[in-house]
Amino acid sequence: MEITIRKGGERDFPVIMALIKDLASFEKAPNAVKNSVQKMKKERAYLNFFVAEQDGEIVGYATYFFAYYTWVGKSLYMDDLYVKPELRGRKIGSRLLKRVLELAKKENCKLIRWQVLDWNTNAIKFYKKQGARISRKWLNCDFNEKGIDRFLRHSF
Repeated sequence: MEITIRKGGERDFPVIMALIKDLASFEKAPNAVKNSVQKMKKERAYLNFFVAEQDGEIVGYATYFFAYYTWVGKSLYMDDLYVKPELRGRKIGSRLLKRVLELAKKENCKLIRWQVLDWNTNAIKFYKKQGARISRKWLNCDFNEKGIDRFLRHSF
């Protein structure tokens, strides 16, 4: 039962898409996923990820992108860190996180940021155990496509 962490590629998109849908279901938002394999292919330049493989099967993934935060400079944002539920507790998530942190260090990032749902106590415990600082002060602000259009139609 060897676990391998590797950079993901286009051939992995169908499996990653299925895992993204699993994550959305776990996060109680199964209908929120609007992405598709076709969209991933079209937007490939923006999609970076690592996969965890066990016996040739992808069992987890971590997606990320580079960002620039004005207070600290070049940073990395980890969008998803997901391991199949039946394989949690086997350090797969730790190994994926380590790979992301190694990349951030190699790329001279000053910060790595991600989100965790306030009700996901297992993930919060995991991140705290790894040494992450979890802020309760900052709130997410989002515009979806409809919100963007509405704002642009009705502003100024």
